[in-house]
Amino acid sequence: MCQLKIYGRRPVNEGEHMPQYILLLREAPSDFSNFSPEETQQIIGEYVAWRSKIQAEGKYVGSNKLKDEGGRHVSIRNGKARVVDGPYAEAKEVMGGYFVINAANYDEAVETSKGCPHLKYNGWIEVREIEPVPVPAG
Repeated sequence: MCQLKIYGRRPVNEGEHMPQYILLLREAPSDFSNFSPEETQQIIGEYVAWRSKIQAEGKYVGSNKLKDEGGRHVSIRNGKARVVDGPYAEAKEVMGGYFVINAANYDEAVETSKGCPHLKYNGWIEVREIEPVPVPAG
């Protein structure tokens, strides 16, 4: 099942820089655990080919795969930092990685994300526009 989560909608005005969107690749921890090494290499090849395609279209900004194990959850409760190991294999969903792309608007970002192989393997993609943070002068 393919799911795309979309937040907000903002058109591009003339004179603005093209917005960037982050594609957060989410999946159930078991979605990619049952592939042979050969199948895994073939799947990686699909991601590389898709990245090359969007790069040739001028949409690719960057991407990373997140490690399957490790990570920490950090929060503050009652003024005290709390650090917990995670994510865990028993979690219902994990973030496997992300892509940052250029797109004129949400519609274009969603269309681009539909070609990502992640959807083919039961993953889902959360599409979010990146809000530029002004850099202080000096």
